[in-house]
Amino acid sequence: MKQSTLCPLLLCSTLFVSVGGSESLAAESHQKTKGHVALPKQAGVKKITGAKGRAHAAVSSGEESVNVVTRRASHGSNEIMTARDIEKFVPGTNPLKVIAQQPGVLLTAADPMGQDSWATQLYVRGFFQDQLGFTLDGIPLGELTYRNYNGLGINQAISPDNIGRMDVSQGAGAVDTPSTNNLGGAISFVSMEPTRKRQIDISQTFGSNSAFRTFVRLNSGDLNASGTRFFVSYARSNSEKWKGSGPLFDQKVNAKLVQPLGENSEISAFFDWDDQQYLSYQDLSLNYLHTLGPRLDNFYPNYKGAYLAAQGVFTNGQDKSNDPLDAMFYDSSAIARDYLGGLKAHIKLADNLTWDSVAYGHSNLGWGGYASPFASSPNGAPLRYQEHQGSIARYGFTTGVTYQIAHNTINSGVWYENNRYIMDYFAYQMPLLGEGKPLNPLSMSSFRNPIGQLWGTTYNTNTFEYHLQDTYRILKNLSLHAGFRSMLVTTHGGATANDVAYTGQSELPSGSLTTAAAFLPHISANWRFLPGHELYFDISQNKRAYAQGGYQMGQAWGVTNQATFHELQKTIKPESDWAYELGYRYNSNLISASLNLYRVNFFNRLQSMASASIVDPVSTVVNVGSVTMNGVDAAFTIRPIKNLSIYNSISYNDSRYGSDITSAGMVYHQAGKKVVNYPDFMYKAGVDYTYKRMSAHFDVNYIGKRYLSYMNDTSVPGYWLANLGAKYQLGTKGFLKNMTFEFNVYNLFNSSYISTMGENGNPFMGDYQSFMIGAPRQYFGTVSARF
Repeated sequence: MKQSTLCPLLLCSTLFVSVGGSESLAAESHQKTKGHVALPKQAGVKKITGAKGRAHAAVSSGEESVNVVTRRASHGSNEIMTARDIEKFVPGTNPLKVIAQQPGVLLTAADPMGQDSWATQLYVRGFFQDQLGFTLDGIPLGELTYRNYNGLGINQAISPDNIGRMDVSQGAGAVDTPSTNNLGGAISFVSMEPTRKRQIDISQTFGSNSAFRTFVRLNSGDLNASGTRFFVSYARSNSEKWKGSGPLFDQKVNAKLVQPLGENSEISAFFDWDDQQYLSYQDLSLNYLHTLGPRLDNFYPNYKGAYLAAQGVFTNGQDKSNDPLDAMFYDSSAIARDYLGGLKAHIKLADNLTWDSVAYGHSNLGWGGYASPFASSPNGAPLRYQEHQGSIARYGFTTGVTYQIAHNTINSGVWYENNRYIMDYFAYQMPLLGEGKPLNPLSMSSFRNPIGQLWGTTYNTNTFEYHLQDTYRILKNLSLHAGFRSMLVTTHGGATANDVAYTGQSELPSGSLTTAAAFLPHISANWRFLPGHELYFDISQNKRAYAQGGYQMGQAWGVTNQATFHELQKTIKPESDWAYELGYRYNSNLISASLNLYRVNFFNRLQSMASASIVDPVSTVVNVGSVTMNGVDAAFTIRPIKNLSIYNSISYNDSRYGSDITSAGMVYHQAGKKVVNYPDFMYKAGVDYTYKRMSAHFDVNYIGKRYLSYMNDTSVPGYWLANLGAKYQLGTKGFLKNMTFEFNVYNLFNSSYISTMGENGNPFMGDYQSFMIGAPRQYFGTVSARF
């Protein structure tokens, strides 16, 4: 890989320690190995004909916005980021990229704005995105994964333009976070408040690869004396892939209504509709990278090329690789439709007693698949389309009370949710060459007449959580927090359809699993011992409920057959951990600094393991034991003169497996090996400067070496990535107010680097087709105004 030789000249370095969990261990793997972790290839083993497929206090806007200093709005182990942080990025950028500026946080993506959820991954102190808790206005968003079975990603839930605040806890997350998977931290998103004055905001973005994004938001202003107000917005984004062909398209409608009830209470409602249509990038291996280069991608829309390649006729050098058929598929698509709504009440019952409740509902339909060169259509075409089709229907509520008495703030509440998740796998016929058009991968109507259902699954999950916590203010500058949560999560379901000719199994897994924990404690303290100086610690125990997915997709119900699942029910234990954090923070007008030390002891790490041949794997979920993580993060910001801010951070994370693995009589000496996909070392720096109506920023990140294989015999090199942005505000021009011009450059020095890793799982040893190349240099310009 070509690496930029850029070296940072920002000398104000800082320390900020973070500890995190480990990688997803292929929980979302859906490559040719039917979704399990890849074992070393054996001589003479043929390719699988199975599934690569995919399915898949608020800050107000406008003139009333609160200008909060970024990065330093923090409390204990929490960091608060605001709309001002988001505005530095290209409009429409995944808000997780904003959070990734913090030490210990890694966000990887194949496109510059982090839109394609298949190719976008988040790590916080080593914890993978499906081990973190996410909420929006108190609504649980479930696991952040490509094929989310119990929620949706923040990029689908709200336009970044409408986010007012992001609360990031890199420790353990609060006990009142409604989540069943947060082994690590939690991220809470809060939507903007509608403005009290009527206004319309509009922005138009242009950029590389025909990028074109339009955003419009109407704020009603106060409609009556009580302060009833709302906003409604529409966002439409469309761009071409930077390599290969195909669109990245998304459109979204958001609305929020606020009804004050007196001076201290209010009811609000939030609504989101999202429509996504993506053609994803091709997954690469080290072999493909070295033989075919980083710009390798799928054939789309060249059906003839894909048709001939499926017949073994290669015209693009695929035969130079060790796996020609897998090198390029015809396409790889994802379609998703989401509806999300919530009603929130904040009622002050007495001077020292408040009641907060959220009722919500979420519906999702998702399609994702690819044209397989390993299976033919009944008409004789050497390609067959294989499509995952999924749906979510979930409803729930949270409710709790907060009571203040003496030096105590006591909070208690419950969360209940019912979720019905369906995942089916269908096959569709592709046309003979010259005898019709191939299926349109971005049209739902193309997938109405399958030639067969390969398998089907349905799950119904009931979740109940209770929490109790108290913050005791021992002194004005010293507080102690103690609390716990209890969880009971029961999932019933499994196989509803089975094509024996495809699966090779007479009976697929079905049954129930329960995750229960009566007492998961959380203790923390905060001591402001001198003006600007702060010490804190955080200790917590966490547990994660069993994930759900389709057949052979790296979770408990994805084992090979019913008999294996019955055995698993007797021995499986949910993943759990103990997390410890000790931190120091200093804030003044000149300097902000922080140092965090952390340790995580992880137990019952669940990993989907396969044995036998890759053609006919025997897949089971194995408890691989413990993972131990020790880390340190440090951050330092200096403001030497007015309107100039210089930021530096470093993070170091040592995460290692604690046990060897035995499978099919073979012992894999994994103990002591480092976790995959997450670097030991990261360095981040940035400069922000404002002069009158002009502002500019420059950010540079170094991401260290990452391991591809569990045995650490393959890895990818570290890389530098720099971004540049500038903004100029014209002010009022006629009826237009706050007219602004922005210009951003992503990957300023045009580094070539490996970004996302492990999207198809990771091999135990050697190479595997499971990483993506990051986007080259990209340019974006935006014009925005208000009237």
